[in-house]
Amino acid sequence: MAIVNATPDSFSDGGLYLAAEEAVSRALSCVEEGAHIIDIGGESTRPGALAVSDAQEQDRVLPVIEKLRKESDAVISVDTYRASTAELALKAGAHIVNDVFGLQKDDDMAAVVAAARAGVCIMHTGRERQKLDDVIEDQYAFLNSSLDIAQKAGIERGAIVLDPGFGFAKDEAENIALMSRFDELSAFGFPILAGTSRKRFVGALTRRETAEERDVGTAATTAILRMAGAVVFRVHNVAMTRDALAIADAVLRQKRNIKGEGQQ
Repeated sequence: MAIVNATPDSFSDGGLYLAAEEAVSRALSCVEEGAHIIDIGGESTRPGALAVSDAQEQDRVLPVIEKLRKESDAVISVDTYRASTAELALKAGAHIVNDVFGLQKDDDMAAVVAAARAGVCIMHTGRERQKLDDVIEDQYAFLNSSLDIAQKAGIERGAIVLDPGFGFAKDEAENIALMSRFDELSAFGFPILAGTSRKRFVGALTRRETAEERDVGTAATTAILRMAGAVVFRVHNVAMTRDALAIADAVLRQKRNIKGEGQQ
């Protein structure tokens, strides 16, 4: 899942793809590098970013989705927590709603996803709520609430991907704990997305101050989380991620082969 932000203030690519043509060009480049999904956002989710209006968000993402749908067969995801934006984006050609508030910010979001029979990425966040002390217990508490909302709205199980929300109101220690215990999330029984790309904790661990310098560290987290069960990776640098995944997948195949031989 390649990140394309049509925003002026996103922490990594803010201002680079404000024009729809620039965003589409970036998306097509990501597809050439091996991205299967393009995640288009119209509001920065970095800490301290100012919220935008529904209309502003829609003015940014809808032209990109419409143009990209005409020029590529890539799966399109819209990064929004607003039901109104999600509904229009799905009508414009998006296939997935990536909700960073896990269906819990806008009461109408789950119904919009269900009505469109769209895919949905349900993300965990620690923002605007009191977290539990244990990082995995908090994942269970929040995401189970989101899954209950999804079920009641009629969203099909096969349409759901979960995201533990690296960096969203989580400090460095919490992010590392989440990485080290990532395999425990398999208990949910849903595919898991990992979104560590260029995050602040990656920079802290690698002592890389600028976002663009954090791609190697991101690739390392990608390989680690793939080994722990992640299946979707939301990233800025697609080519480097593909390389990291090629190594991790080779090791996983070997492990499966050895296990299979042992069972014969």
